[in-house]
Amino acid sequence: MTSPSSAPAGSECTPTTGAQAMGADAAVQVSSLLKALADPLRLRMLSFITTSPTGEACVCDIATVADVSQPTVSHHLKVLKDVGVLSSERRGTWVWYSVVPHVRRAVITLLEQFAPAAIDAARERTRPLTGLSDIDASLTRVADDLARHSPELDHDAVLRTVRESYATLLRTAGVSAHLVPLARRFAEQRLTDLARASAPAARGRAPQVLFVCVANAGRSQLAAALLHHYAGDAVVARSAGSAPAGAVHTTVRPLLADLGVDDEAAFPKPLTDDAVRAADVVITMGCGDTCPVLPGTRYEDWVVGDPALASPEGVAAIRDDLDRRVRALLADLVPDLPLPLLRPTDHQEHR
Repeated sequence: MTSPSSAPAGSECTPTTGAQAMGADAAVQVSSLLKALADPLRLRMLSFITTSPTGEACVCDIATVADVSQPTVSHHLKVLKDVGVLSSERRGTWVWYSVVPHVRRAVITLLEQFAPAAIDAARERTRPLTGLSDIDASLTRVADDLARHSPELDHDAVLRTVRESYATLLRTAGVSAHLVPLARRFAEQRLTDLARASAPAARGRAPQVLFVCVANAGRSQLAAALLHHYAGDAVVARSAGSAPAGAVHTTVRPLLADLGVDDEAAFPKPLTDDAVRAADVVITMGCGDTCPVLPGTRYEDWVVGDPALASPEGVAAIRDDLDRRVRALLADLVPDLPLPLLRPTDHQEHR
């Protein structure tokens, strides 16, 4: 047996007090809450209430989430109410439920960030990047090419933007095999936004719309694709996330493909100040107050469900909701733009 004095340096396990770990009482309280949430039907009910345009829902509507009896629905709602997640108010013969204000941000974080991340973690990860022995040389070539096409830009600034774009995506992207091309696309957008934000608005310049959600993996991607599908170059469509996911949700990829968006063009991107400054309209969807508010920019908040967690029917409903909102936005931004009537084979199904 090796004595402690003869053990290799650094091999000893030095006990710690655990003072920095979560306290026992706090762990009991948190686990009690998580236990209450760890039920598929309760999570769906919570998602239904949270995404309601008014922030509340009647028990009669909540009951439509699943094919269960009214007493079962009442039981699950009572569990969420007992742990302090929901509050209720009786109006006439019906009871209305809403998320308790001081836990609303935590609930949104659960539904908008933790839940999609849990789903992504369950999927098989893409094989790691191979074959690029010198990333810096590849990024330098990308910067050289971008600088040649935009001689008005400072080369050092272009190179810095390309490297920053690659580093940002490397921290968040779930797809690594095409990271350099993605970094090029992201850098191009950032440079374009920077130039637009620093230049005075020109007459006849196409308006730019920025769609922002938390993960930039579902709603904002689909909204931007719908806007580009209808408007083409008449309106510039951008999307970003306040906490971008590793990849676009699998439930959304077929819808993007139907709109002509290839897999390489659709990737989650972080929100940048230049993107906000370059936008004429900023549409937020569930990202709270993380988007900076700038004077002269039009802001709208769209309460739209998250397709990452929705059923196929729910995803179709979210797509149709976004379609209506995008068409209304375009009718306001570019009134002369012809918007064709939808055919069932476009984005809506026969009902």
